[in-house]
Amino acid sequence: MLRFLPDRFTLMLVCTVVLASVLPIHGIWAGYFSIATNIAIGLLFFLHGARLSRDVVIAGVLHWRLHLTILLTTFALFPILGLMIGFIPESILPAPLYMGLLFLCTLPSTVQSSIAFTSIAGGNVPAAICSASGSNLFGILLTPLLVGLLMSSDGSAGISLDAVKTIVLQLLVPFLLGQLLQPYVGDWVRARKKLLMPVDRGSILMVVYLAFSEAVMEGIWHTFSLADIAIVIVLDMVLLAFVLCFTMFGSRALGFSKEDEITITFCGSKKSLASGVPIANAIFAGQSVSIGAIVLPIMLFHQIQLMTCAVIAQKYADRLKRKQAEAATAAA
Repeated sequence: MLRFLPDRFTLMLVCTVVLASVLPIHGIWAGYFSIATNIAIGLLFFLHGARLSRDVVIAGVLHWRLHLTILLTTFALFPILGLMIGFIPESILPAPLYMGLLFLCTLPSTVQSSIAFTSIAGGNVPAAICSASGSNLFGILLTPLLVGLLMSSDGSAGISLDAVKTIVLQLLVPFLLGQLLQPYVGDWVRARKKLLMPVDRGSILMVVYLAFSEAVMEGIWHTFSLADIAIVIVLDMVLLAFVLCFTMFGSRALGFSKEDEITITFCGSKKSLASGVPIANAIFAGQSVSIGAIVLPIMLFHQIQLMTCAVIAQKYADRLKRKQAEAATAAA
């Protein structure tokens, strides 16, 4: 049963932040840990590529209207909403946290949770697999482009060629290598999902620990108050609520089926922590802005979207059960 409670991974994220706050890694050990983290992230995206079946890609590409709707929501609507948040005075929303929210709006959709919620709700699972995976692949290229376009326009931040090179080598190349080897290792990887799950979660925890260790050394908890964090939580909730309503009612207005509506709702409203943290680490490393401040809104949004979409998925599932029961009664 789905519960409106933090999942185990979110609790692990919280523990990681606490550990970084109490025992931040620094000096030469931070350098070694950074190398290990980069290797773990590369392995994570290699597994993403190896899991994605060619048949799923071919079948999913044919449903171009659905994928275009999700991509436009992810990489157009969200950034526009992020720019609108910029009208909030800095006295209410500190600039580094706004940058984190704006960066959040440029990220691709999640993979695992989008597919899982679509499946629970009775949506178009093959389309969800293709759309969510495609969103992450496009995000490796589009997120840095949007960051350079949106954040350099107000003088806050830009993106260097070194950052693009890091993202391509660390994320895109392993993903493409996984796709090339998918016919040979794909079945093995998919059959060992639970065994390989520590790679997924462990790599994210490593990046979060490294980012927050650096942020703690820079005094992040002395820079932002509980009121600042509360404002970010409220803005995350408003952002998610708006996009959920837009995708749900917008897909109906565009004439999509109920199954496609579910897919658009869950794939279009999500933002990926798994992609966001390493991309942030590549883009903002060495800049004046704290990576911890950039990552914080993403971590909060991650839990909010999981709890909210869990409730919505259960509502869809209950509706499907009632409809099936009514159909069975009518047939009898």
